[in-house]
Amino acid sequence: MVIGRNEHGISRKQFSPNAIKVLYRLKDGGFDAYLVGGCVRDILLGQQPKDFDVVTNATPEQVKKLFRNCRLIGRRFRLAHIVFGREIIEVATMRGHHEAAEDKNQISQSSDQGQLLRDNVFGSIEEDAERRDFTINALYYSINDFSIHDFANGIAAINARQIELIGDPQTRYREDPVRMLRAVRFATKLDMTIAPATEKPIKELASLLDNIPPARLFEETLKLFLNGKAEENFLMLRRYGLFKSLFPALDKILDKNTEGLEHSLIQQMFRNTDERINADKKVTPAFIFAALLWFPLLKIAKQLQLSEQLSEYDAYTQAMNKVLSENAQHIAVPKRFTLGARDIWHIQQRLDKRSGQRAFRLTQQPRFKAAYDFLLLRVQAGEHQHQELANWWSEYLSKDVNGQKDMVRALGSQGAPKGRRRSRRRSSPKPATE
Repeated sequence: MVIGRNEHGISRKQFSPNAIKVLYRLKDGGFDAYLVGGCVRDILLGQQPKDFDVVTNATPEQVKKLFRNCRLIGRRFRLAHIVFGREIIEVATMRGHHEAAEDKNQISQSSDQGQLLRDNVFGSIEEDAERRDFTINALYYSINDFSIHDFANGIAAINARQIELIGDPQTRYREDPVRMLRAVRFATKLDMTIAPATEKPIKELASLLDNIPPARLFEETLKLFLNGKAEENFLMLRRYGLFKSLFPALDKILDKNTEGLEHSLIQQMFRNTDERINADKKVTPAFIFAALLWFPLLKIAKQLQLSEQLSEYDAYTQAMNKVLSENAQHIAVPKRFTLGARDIWHIQQRLDKRSGQRAFRLTQQPRFKAAYDFLLLRVQAGEHQHQELANWWSEYLSKDVNGQKDMVRALGSQGAPKGRRRSRRRSSPKPATE
């Protein structure tokens, strides 16, 4: 065990005041408590932490007794959330080894593949450090002496800019396959490389992600794609074979067209997403999932058209249901986002129908702006056949009401043949005879 005095210039003022309050309340209650993991790591790297996690030797039930604003969550990992308005300080009890004797507070359960299903085994701070995933996350800040406790050479890993697992990589990945996704996310987020021993088993064990609950994979996917490093994460997930467990249908299409339109659109979508996030602009997961499932949707629609002899519209509609149902087996996307993706897809079929009041009515749809952006993305990625349509909508949206009406009238004069227009007119009623 290495304990280093705080010679790295960290001040308690750099931590959340609410996190410091939690530490002192636990200390006054007779318990040991430390700030741990990402918040300590990020401050050492000169970054501003987003979350502040606390570890203590108090059990979740003991923590709850000390804080009125506490709620206990989780089964696999029992945690206490201390709520301060919009800020939540997560408090975990120090984890111990699974060999510890079991009692009512010592519960551990593993699957046949070695994955931890329940992990409420409590222990000492040394054991807790050994149970953490990466060396850079096994750093503990103490308010007793304002020091950093480094149990796994995490500071050395930070200086070497390497993501390194604690313990045997095969075992640690089998315990929790999501660690492979976290290795990718930390590498891109912190501008580090994955250590060779940590990197080596990833391709071999990538399929273990199939055993992770779809709801958890949704949360991990958001962390990967909404952190401003989505494009890098996408390319790295593909390189390690991890993307297949998240989006198998798209991964299969990308394997067949490594340099085609499909890969271009997905990579461009992530590039645009990163630009928006880094510019503090809004990004909706509905748009991301609409893009990620677009090509599987088109493939299924085409198959249904041929095999079921359906119309293009009916095949397209049924394909939406099927692609979302199949995707839910891997990533459980909440309904509010799947509904948004459906709207974006539906509007793609209506963008070329602009006569009369159609163009105006379409712009009143809640997801129209996202659907318009999706059209621009398709053109940007290489669907040049839609360039004229995209230009028309861009000009239409830049006009005032009178300018928009003029554009629609001009479009009508270039529309259907005269005979077709006449056939749609209602005949004037004949005057009644006396």
